[in-house]
Amino acid sequence: MPENKATPETQAKQQSRVASDASSHTDVTAFVRQARTLATVAPASGPAEGRLIFAMDATASRQPSWDSAAVLQAEMFDAVAGIGSTLDIQLVFFRGISECKASAWYRDAARLRDSMTKVTCRAGHTQLARVLGHVEGQARDKKISALIYVGDCLEEDIDNLAGLAGQLALKGIKAFMFQEGYDPTAERAFREIARITGGAFARFDTSAADRLRDLLGAVASYAVGGINALEEYGNKTSSQDVKLLGSQLRKSR
Repeated sequence: MPENKATPETQAKQQSRVASDASSHTDVTAFVRQARTLATVAPASGPAEGRLIFAMDATASRQPSWDSAAVLQAEMFDAVAGIGSTLDIQLVFFRGISECKASAWYRDAARLRDSMTKVTCRAGHTQLARVLGHVEGQARDKKISALIYVGDCLEEDIDNLAGLAGQLALKGIKAFMFQEGYDPTAERAFREIARITGGAFARFDTSAADRLRDLLGAVASYAVGGINALEEYGNKTSSQDVKLLGSQLRKSR
């Protein structure tokens, strides 16, 4: 049978399709590269003394606490500014069925607050395992000084979480687990993660906003100056909660 030959019109269509596919591939590659850069690169104003990941449960039950934390997180920046240091903070949150997101790295309260206030809580299950995995991944590129996690309940396997916490411990990342309320399963898991990583556990409630403010400021101080900076911050605030955090850290050494 005679060989079919492509007409000029067919050749033009094939060339157009190849060019379109190449363009789409380039767009996808560029997007992936940009997303990775956003998640790992610190602000361009120079290196920070500390890098802190601030992770929150954004499921429906947490809306009042989320709104409160959006206001109180400024204390983290104020605390380190008071000791002449700089801190980069990344916000991580989960909500809904499978949504778990990380922000860029921020160095000022206004930008972090703006990022938080754009988030609304949605019904869903906890995804603490994804948070811990994300923190471990970030630490592959640059040192992470500490993790703050704020949540009220837990619907995940504690043994699996303990294994992930062990990975953080190997990288020297201490987890500060702050629990709202009294859910016993969450408390057991949070305390275990804090123990494994050499971090600390504390409880707060929305009726005592000052407690959360002090806790956030304490960890921020620790992230840039270690245990001595945390204790200095505790002396300034006269906070019993901060003193208890310091005691837990010293015991874990």
